[in-house]
Amino acid sequence: MPHCELSYSSDLEIDAKAMLAQVEACILRHDGGAGETKGRAYPAPEFLHTHLKASVALLAKPHRGAEFTAALQKDLVDVISAHLPRPCWLSVDITFSSQTYHTEFLE
Repeated sequence: MPHCELSYSSDLEIDAKAMLAQVEACILRHDGGAGETKGRAYPAPEFLHTHLKASVALLAKPHRGAEFTAALQKDLVDVISAHLPRPCWLSVDITFSSQTYHTEFLE
């Protein structure tokens, strides 16, 4: 179950919910079994330079190697950058959760 956090300068007028939905769709195009992406967005009221950083965390799986990660990162950059004005710094960081990561849906 992936996670995506958007941290960005508050001068950006973006639709974070739409961006997070497109990030989820992008992840699912690369890995249909990834599940729902838990998304959060944090505008920073105090910042230096207009920017957005997308941090994506995935569970480590055998099929998610270097080739998978590079292709996913390229597509995430394309998806996210379509929402951003110019000029704007964009960073996309993909990480893999450790073996001690636990998640479950509580009902």
